[in-house]
Amino acid sequence: MATSVLAILNQPSTDAAAHAPGAPPFALADPDAPHVTVSDLGVTRGDGIFETIGVGNGHPQALEAHLRRFAHSAELLDLPAPDTDAWRAAILAVIDALGPVAEASIKTVMTRGVEGDGRPTGWVHGSVSPDYTEQRTTGIRVVTLDRGFTHDVQTRSPWLLAGAKSLSYAINRAVLREAERRGADDVIFVSSDGFVLEGPTSSVLARRRTTLITPGTGLGILDGTTQGNIFRFAGEQHLDTAFELLTVKQLARMDALWLVSSVRHAAPINTLDGSPMPVDAELTLAMNEFLRRPEG
Repeated sequence: MATSVLAILNQPSTDAAAHAPGAPPFALADPDAPHVTVSDLGVTRGDGIFETIGVGNGHPQALEAHLRRFAHSAELLDLPAPDTDAWRAAILAVIDALGPVAEASIKTVMTRGVEGDGRPTGWVHGSVSPDYTEQRTTGIRVVTLDRGFTHDVQTRSPWLLAGAKSLSYAINRAVLREAERRGADDVIFVSSDGFVLEGPTSSVLARRRTTLITPGTGLGILDGTTQGNIFRFAGEQHLDTAFELLTVKQLARMDALWLVSSVRHAAPINTLDGSPMPVDAELTLAMNEFLRRPEG
């Protein structure tokens, strides 16, 4: 059974020429061999997009939502539109090649390619996921950090690409190192004018009595695919859902909090800025069981 599988896209977008005319849309390749040239703009400039898709027992979570967000990110970065059919086929082939593992993650990456070439570079990499049992049960310690933007940055300054899932992830990695220095596991970004946004790799979810809440739309944050699935779960459980503009003080008064993402799923927040938070173990378990089951 493979623990890592790679597919290289021959023509990531039909708006650009293929790398090998007449060749199949993608091919499996050795994940340990070099494939990307050092002059690729994804390497030299972080000029590209990606998605990370959770897989449970061979079934991708929210595949179509991820593909739509992938295309939206490409549009925001003025990249050629991804060939959705080719990407979907490559993703499913990688999942099949990984075999029947309990949990895996799939990363799709498309860069602008070599400067001046006009052809994007694309690949799909799949790997077996680590064990997130402790984070899903015991929970995680979270600190809030200023993102440096006001909550309406997407409207005022669209060129900052807020809401695009780009390869420029230096800040997202830096904040996790800062969290570690503060004795925490993860981060919730807060706008410079005091509103809750998202985690560096996750969406924020809260429960107030029988309502599941996530920060409002139009905040320059990603459209959460896992959060969207949990809202579907809420409908099955007869829970209400809402998008709200929240401050940190309001967040701290909630009955339960989570950071939710495609691979780690729903991780309850047990400490927020050093203060203990209640953990809803029963609801967390139900959400994670829902996220691991096949969609349909």
